[in-house]
Amino acid sequence: MGNELVRFSVAMPEDLLMRFDALVAKRGLAKNRSEVVRDLVREALVEDRVADPGVEVVGTLTIVYNHHASDVQEKLHHVQHHSYGSVVSTTHVHMDEDNCLEVIILRGETTDVQDIAHRILGTKGVKNGGLVLTTADAGQPD
Repeated sequence: MGNELVRFSVAMPEDLLMRFDALVAKRGLAKNRSEVVRDLVREALVEDRVADPGVEVVGTLTIVYNHHASDVQEKLHHVQHHSYGSVVSTTHVHMDEDNCLEVIILRGETTDVQDIAHRILGTKGVKNGGLVLTTADAGQPD
């Protein structure tokens, strides 16, 4: 198997195709239906791959919190220091006088990374956040 392109056809209702074409248009001038389908397939393969326990993943956890909340920074630092082998880096941004945004880069086995993210997201004072996972081997040819 190489990287040669293989054509296949897809049948879909016209209204779905019109919505898909609007998505293609949003993605920019360099994108066409085929490129967007490839992007969506790669995204689905990554999502499926990182859901498997034991897979090595890299992720970004983005959180927003009020730094005035009771000991929130100490609690966040405690979780991160306790997980130092998985925490690659953090970026801290002062959003306004009260709120901070942190992006925490995590690396490790899927379940471990998700557990760290859940502990951080569940910390009192964290307003919201989300984890995005990826892996280098999903959606790409060998």
